[in-house]
Amino acid sequence: MNKTTNIPELFGSMVFNDEQMRQRLDEKTYTALQQCLVQGISLDRALATQIAAVMKDWAIEKGATHYTHWFQPMTGFTAEKHDSFIAPAGKGKIIMELSGKELSRGEADASSFPSGGLRATFEARGYTAWDPTSYAFVKDKTLYIPTIFCSYSGDTLDKKTPLLRSMRLLDRECIRILRLFGNTEATHVIPQVGPEQEYFLIDKEAYRRREDLKFCGRTLFGAKPPKGQELDDHYYGAIKPRVAAFMHELDHELWKVGVLAKTEHNEAAPAQHEIAPIYTDANTACDHNQLTMELLKRVADRHGLVCLLHEKPFDGVNGSGKHNNWSLATNTGENLLKPGQTPSQNAQFLLFLAAFIKGVDEYQEMLRCCVSYPGNDHRLGGYEAPPAIVSIFLGAELTAILESIIAGRDYVDISKRKLEIGVDTLPEIPQDTTDRNRTSPLAFTGNKFEFRMLGSSQSIASPNVVFNTIMAEELGRFADRLERSENFREELAALLHETFKAHQRIIFDGNGYGEAWIEEAKRRGLANLRDTVDCMPAYIDPKNVELFTKHGILTKAEMHARYEIHLENYCKVTTIESNTLLDMVQREILPAVLRYSDELAGTILRKRKTTVASCVAEEKLLAHISALSDRLYELCAQMKVHLAGAPAVDGGIEAARYYRDKVFACQSDMRRVVSELESCTSAAHWPYPTYADILFSV
Repeated sequence: MNKTTNIPELFGSMVFNDEQMRQRLDEKTYTALQQCLVQGISLDRALATQIAAVMKDWAIEKGATHYTHWFQPMTGFTAEKHDSFIAPAGKGKIIMELSGKELSRGEADASSFPSGGLRATFEARGYTAWDPTSYAFVKDKTLYIPTIFCSYSGDTLDKKTPLLRSMRLLDRECIRILRLFGNTEATHVIPQVGPEQEYFLIDKEAYRRREDLKFCGRTLFGAKPPKGQELDDHYYGAIKPRVAAFMHELDHELWKVGVLAKTEHNEAAPAQHEIAPIYTDANTACDHNQLTMELLKRVADRHGLVCLLHEKPFDGVNGSGKHNNWSLATNTGENLLKPGQTPSQNAQFLLFLAAFIKGVDEYQEMLRCCVSYPGNDHRLGGYEAPPAIVSIFLGAELTAILESIIAGRDYVDISKRKLEIGVDTLPEIPQDTTDRNRTSPLAFTGNKFEFRMLGSSQSIASPNVVFNTIMAEELGRFADRLERSENFREELAALLHETFKAHQRIIFDGNGYGEAWIEEAKRRGLANLRDTVDCMPAYIDPKNVELFTKHGILTKAEMHARYEIHLENYCKVTTIESNTLLDMVQREILPAVLRYSDELAGTILRKRKTTVASCVAEEKLLAHISALSDRLYELCAQMKVHLAGAPAVDGGIEAARYYRDKVFACQSDMRRVVSELESCTSAAHWPYPTYADILFSV
């Protein structure tokens, strides 16, 4: 980055933000737009036309020649179709134009996007609609217009629409609670999210020589290098010049499009790093995280690097997650998950805390389900990331307060102040009462909850839809009860007592990596869903379907569609990985190992003919390699049988179970044999870069 760069001027310079709207729109149009945003209603065509003209002029000033409706289909990635601004003006002339209709609505071919059966094959048409709550921006000479995406029949085909719906629902239920506590100033409550993004950076040349990295995003085999992360020397270590240059340019690109990139450092594993933004509203955070993942890859490429976002690109070292920090803030600046400094604020905090704990306990399977997909299966429960069992860490002091409420006894805090359970006498609750539990999947960290189960390549939309919806559901139930009460204080105290007592099983402050926790969780009745295949039935569990349908977040058909999409994706990913491994083994690995075996055999023959020296080392090595080669050849044959006999990838849960139990199991066996062969084959013969080559290449 140029040393003279003015960061405040650079930040958001390519974003059509509120400041640009104020400057460029007339007062009447600007006010009307703000009213539409506050009230959640659609723009009329005349208003959209005025905004489109101004937005187009601004974009052209920034060098744009095209525009695109930027949406987030069920692939987990973003999608875009570019159209130029040109329009015929007669006599071979053109004008640059963006109409209100083109801004507000677009048409995309939906036939090749996952739909889970929501549309027939011949129903190719899909529609995009402008989301004015997320700012448009210019990138690569194109105006990007954030949009939702739906089918011809109106079914939701994207990740943004449910998120927006859940945010409106949560807003409404939070305001009901705030009014009960006498807060008449706040008019909106917005979920705030800060996603910490982990990733690997490797040299592009090493990447190009590994088909598994190119096709699957992860290595399908690899012997453990002599040194990994044992010395903890990479974590927070000095950033290497090549990586530092990448990070500086990445910040520059992110700041231009308004992403609040704040923190960057080396992570635990060699070649692993992290970037974290400042909090913003959940919708914007989701858009920005998608942009971050895209720019990570693009900027890396310009530096001769490749950014790997897969959750487990290398076996034996830490995988990559995405910590989703979630909180609630009013439009007046109050964080509803921050323990307050007055008794009424503390009572309010405890009620929101009770709703969160209750929601997570009652819908733990759905929360686990929303982070389940093939990449994350390799990471969760692997003693490097949160366990697959959902639990909440509160810290010693907050847990002790809850226990006193459950027991109906007084609580004395660390400064020996007495806490009576009566709501009006709650003292201030310190913000940072304990260290963060790094083994917990869901930890309270002072004024927010840090959800650590997300995978690094995942869209953050789905988990935040679940958090918003379950929180709104519980707050709505609480509001119904408290609004009917004749004595608010007594009813609130009873509600807190009942809720904490009924749902204390979900609170766990111990070591989530320990075997003892698995047994303890089973005793408590908590779900232990191992992988995607085990998790997916939660998507269509009647309890979960009823939750999302009654609040209008998703229809029953849309939930079943997502269930089918995830299962089909699991089968496809497993197929791609297995075919890739077969190809690498048959075309490169086995031939290379056989050549090395032939060389060993030749050495043995020569030594026997010319000397009386022992050939023990060569003979034992040859026998070992030959046995492994034979086993690998047998596994290749088994894999071909499993793939040939596999059901269709859209065969639902039974197909997914087949791919897990047959195809993936065989793939895992092949991985072990290939990795062992790598460790005993001559480096001159081994055809692929090793972990040592890749992880220490930058």
